[in-house]
Amino acid sequence: MAEVDDIYSTANTRMQKTISAFEDDLKKIRSGRASTGLVDHIQVDYYGSQLSLNQVANVTTEDSRTILITPWEKPMLSVIEKAILASGIGLNPIASSDNLRLPVPSMTEETRRDIVKLVKSSAENSRISIRNTRRDVNNDVRQKCKSKELTEDDQKAVEDRVQTLTDSFIKKIDTMTIKKEDEILAI
Repeated sequence: MAEVDDIYSTANTRMQKTISAFEDDLKKIRSGRASTGLVDHIQVDYYGSQLSLNQVANVTTEDSRTILITPWEKPMLSVIEKAILASGIGLNPIASSDNLRLPVPSMTEETRRDIVKLVKSSAENSRISIRNTRRDVNNDVRQKCKSKELTEDDQKAVEDRVQTLTDSFIKKIDTMTIKKEDEILAI
């Protein structure tokens, strides 16, 4: 039965990684409000090394429409500004003497609809990944049953547990998707 638990644990780990990746994708998607997640993925050239923005500056939200970036070293101000412009996030930094402000513009209804489509697409890709994990685990279990490493009862037990796990992770994706859509469509 320890092998059954290992198979289940592996499936759980893979599905959890999919959820984490989906959460990261959602953080990068604009919702009309300022969020530090919009700039988390930006890489900055820090004296020859590529570091994420939050490793070279303090990133906060000043208000619901502005992200405030305060570099820990003043010479990094222009480097960070160039990295933001090159990142393609569509926000234009406003530099002052010791920080950068990123105003997040209001979105039009059409832009909101397009972003919701992007969220739904990302959610569907995550659901597919979860289902692929289920399929891989079930195929592995069937192979082990054919080679007599597992009994048919163990096979059925693993398949049932993995299906329950799959359903719970897909429900999480659906919940996260609805929450993000509501956030995007709120005016």
